[in-house]
Amino acid sequence: MSKTFQNRRPLLRALSLLALPAAVLATLPAPALAQAWPSKPVTLIVPFPAGGTTDVLARALGERLSQSLGQAVIVENKPGAGATLGADLVAKSKADGYTLLMGAVHHTIAPAVYPRLPYDLQKDFTPLSTVAMVPNVLVVNAAATPARTVAELVALAKKAQPGFAYGSNGNGTAQHLIGTQFENLTGVELTHVPYKGSGPLTTDLLGGQIQMSFDTITPVLQHIRSGKLRALAVTTAQRSSALPDVPTMEEAGLKGFAIGTWFGVLAPAATPKDITTRLSSEIVKVIQSADFRRRMAEIGAEPVGNSPEQMAAQIRAETDKFAGLVKAAKVTIE
Repeated sequence: MSKTFQNRRPLLRALSLLALPAAVLATLPAPALAQAWPSKPVTLIVPFPAGGTTDVLARALGERLSQSLGQAVIVENKPGAGATLGADLVAKSKADGYTLLMGAVHHTIAPAVYPRLPYDLQKDFTPLSTVAMVPNVLVVNAAATPARTVAELVALAKKAQPGFAYGSNGNGTAQHLIGTQFENLTGVELTHVPYKGSGPLTTDLLGGQIQMSFDTITPVLQHIRSGKLRALAVTTAQRSSALPDVPTMEEAGLKGFAIGTWFGVLAPAATPKDITTRLSSEIVKVIQSADFRRRMAEIGAEPVGNSPEQMAAQIRAETDKFAGLVKAAKVTIE
């Protein structure tokens, strides 16, 4: 063996040792090479303006989820088209766990009212957990509308036709469908005024631009308690713990009237399983915490915290149910 080669042997040995880690790394699966999730802030898209129930729940959840994940959860409002613009944004976003949707019952209604929806709720999303159920409540401007019962309101509205107006969070939302159900069951003809969210809707209701709404309890509860708005009935099958003295629609004489609003978190469908499992677990932990449950009680929400499988079953059942209700109510949106 030549002296020159002997002199190079230490250098060659060193180079082979340096190359070994790269060769080993090349055999590892892609997830093992990925940076641990989450390594940056997570964005939670709210498909309504700030101030409504979806926004309030998202911020309450995001604040506590930030602590458990060790990364900021940024709430971003993307309103429009009955909550479908924000949903479409998330459906088409990168499926890496950094963009999530604060979904709601409105998304199970949309497939029946929008003939050309740009996404498929059941195919393009992975449910994580239902955060809360919130009853809707029929409220009127206390100063402008003397009605104290549903029957009195119906009598007033029939005399005022077609000027009696109700507001909703947009075409194709739960409030819109509740309004059509109310018309069908009472025989009254109302004027539907769609808004982009609860904030502007509540402002106009307080200002007398519209006479009534079927919004969720959260954005109107403080105004009910202050006496500016009067609650006539809740739209769910049971009374609300936040408004125990307010009857249900069925108790007010509208048989079979039972529609509430749920809110939950979804991720793009292709999000890795380990990330969605972690997210679901952390979200449920937050929902089950005493602090979060106290916050829900303050805004009239009933915390849920179910599994991804349970939320998926809920979405399937509600999509089928609302398809029937939309067909019966003849609600269509181009």
